Amino acid sequence: MRVGVRMPTLDQVLRATSRTFAIGIERLPQPLREEVKLAYLVLRISDYIEDNRSMAPERKAELLERWHAVLHEKAPLSSVEAELENADDDLPDAQAARHVAQVHAALADLTPRAREVIVHHAGDSTLGMARWVARGPDFADEADLDDYMHEVAGRVGFLLTELFSARSGAVRRNHDEMMSLGREFGLGLQTVNVIRGLHEDHERGWVFVPRSFLDQAGAGAEVLFDPAAPGPGLRVLSILTDKADRHLDAARRYIAGIERRHHGIRVFCLLPYFFAVATVEKSRRNPEVFTHEVKIARDAVRAITRDTALLGVSNRWIQRYAKRLG
Repeated sequence: MRVGVRMPTLDQVLRATSRTFAIGIERLPQPLREEVKLAYLVLRISDYIEDNRSMAPERKAELLERWHAVLHEKAPLSSVEAELENADDDLPDAQAARHVAQVHAALADLTPRAREVIVHHAGDSTLGMARWVARGPDFADEADLDDYMHEVAGRVGFLLTELFSARSGAVRRNHDEMMSLGREFGLGLQTVNVIRGLHEDHERGWVFVPRSFLDQAGAGAEVLFDPAAPGPGLRVLSILTDKADRHLDAARRYIAGIERRHHGIRVFCLLPYFFAVATVEKSRRNPEVFTHEVKIARDAVRAITRDTALLGVSNRWIQRYAKRLG
């Protein structure tokens, strides 16, 4: 911790890391809001290590494994603290990394059960990232891509479902189904991240497109980013958007499985779901995804947030609204 510097609150760190996710987290009731906030920040620290551009892959894998050990109290915070607090990357995730000591201390203040859930699933996700960092960007087929996405997002679905089950009888009664749908929810959001990040990831040497998708589209990896030959890239994009649609359909069923009286939890889940649906539609058959990140407009984000808070209690409305966005 920097001496003489006034430290921001973790709510401020959350907003600096992702204003969009903060909107949903702040809709949750306490103490769930605090639990999800800390789970999110723990995972953002792991993401910082995985995504930063200054470390060699071997160093990233080592630091991820050390962070996993810290979470499980098998190594002291000091084994990662200096390296993370001095993060000089401009990635939003670096905001969480710089405040690792605050995150770690707040995690210790949670109930034993909430802390156990977060450490277990976030820890597993962190080790999964380490495995893929060491392996490198090599995806033979959809199973490889799903394995990667499970580690970085599917396990988040497990984590949230277990936290929700402490408040929701329906989630508890349908635990196995909700865990499966929660994983699919995570894969859906991550597939959208793959689409959004095609250009930026390519610049850092990663192409999150399986070779089997390229073969199916009759394309090589470099052809995807050739504006003079858009056809193969658009065929690959179609495969990715169809995949996102399938996972997001499961996400809608996940949300429908949460009781209407848990409006805050439903809104928390609905916002990334609707943002993802709108992003897929904006990306569909759009060659611009290969030249820059395609985003939904801020006024659309505000409208979705407003409409969801007012009407997200209705499963029928959710289905109609998703069709309108898509």
